[in-house]
Amino acid sequence: MKIIHCADLHLDSKLTANLSGEKAKERRAELLQTFTDMVEYGDKNNVTAIIIAGDLFDVRNISVTARKTVEGAILNHSHIDFYYLRGNHDGDGFLEMLEEIPSNLKLFSDSLISYPLSEGVYSNVVITGAELNEKNTNTIYSSLVLENDKINIVVLHGQEASYKARDKAEVINISALRNKGIDYLALGHVHSHKEERLDNRGVYCYSGCLEGRGFDECGPCGFMLLDIDCENKKITPSFIPFAKRILYTVYADVSGCLSSMDILSRVSDRLDECGCSDKSLVKLVLCGSVDVECEKNTEFIKKQLEDRFYFVKVYDETSLAVDYNAFAMDASLKGEFIRTVMGEEDMDEERKAEVIRYGIQALAGEEID
Repeated sequence: MKIIHCADLHLDSKLTANLSGEKAKERRAELLQTFTDMVEYGDKNNVTAIIIAGDLFDVRNISVTARKTVEGAILNHSHIDFYYLRGNHDGDGFLEMLEEIPSNLKLFSDSLISYPLSEGVYSNVVITGAELNEKNTNTIYSSLVLENDKINIVVLHGQEASYKARDKAEVINISALRNKGIDYLALGHVHSHKEERLDNRGVYCYSGCLEGRGFDECGPCGFMLLDIDCENKKITPSFIPFAKRILYTVYADVSGCLSSMDILSRVSDRLDECGCSDKSLVKLVLCGSVDVECEKNTEFIKKQLEDRFYFVKVYDETSLAVDYNAFAMDASLKGEFIRTVMGEEDMDEERKAEVIRYGIQALAGEEID
């Protein structure tokens, strides 16, 4: 028996923080396509159930396209049961827009609900879950009573106590779920894949998001595939990378480079090392120490890379190196300027280097970023 565990799809995300309106629209369509592709994967691989552990949608007022796509995927795969537990981004919008709840769409509430899988040999598998809120977050653990002779999958959406989240979500007390007879704890809310032992019997797992949307969601994204041996009561979970595009944050040390072309050459090698493809979204961070007279134009570098990737942006976090001794006896206007800045007692070394760099650019007639 096979079950998919996914979470944090965030369908209908605006995606405009980095992307243009046109590309944001394209990525929204890709997120929907990845969801339907996952369902098709389930169909082709004899998956019995798909668990959605929260945040199927990113907004409460969802688009007709998103609603119809998700509804169609559920209705057209009536042999797969969908277990949908709403997260902190989900509202009632999707369910209210349905004329009727499909028979293969199983829902949870703020009280624990258990769904025994009743198909013959699979009858010893039980999926239990609850949607956490301020009222039940402290009592849900004592309410959770499972049958030890069953294969128990528990579904929750929230953050570990040690995890700092951007969005408000209830805290999940992992310790309070130990020794409860859980074989697999399917979690949502954390957008990166994480799998750890829960206790001697089970594991807990954040599947991570299905597609990365921002540069806090870099690396492979996908879902968990649970291969369940019902006879021996054993679950073997596997992470399945499935995203259409991968996001990368790449740090490139450009120390010693003297021009934008030098930097571009160094950066290209670094991007190749990281395996970034033409489908990738890339955040390039320039780091290291460059000479104060280095010609460095981040906009030029970005433009040279735009045709190579789906999306790229460039951040400059380099520090400036100034050889003050080289200008100590320089009788030029540049030397006089540098000595004047060097003599400023109220300015730290980092600030002095920055002022000197802009001054040299101005004296050379360069455009100042």
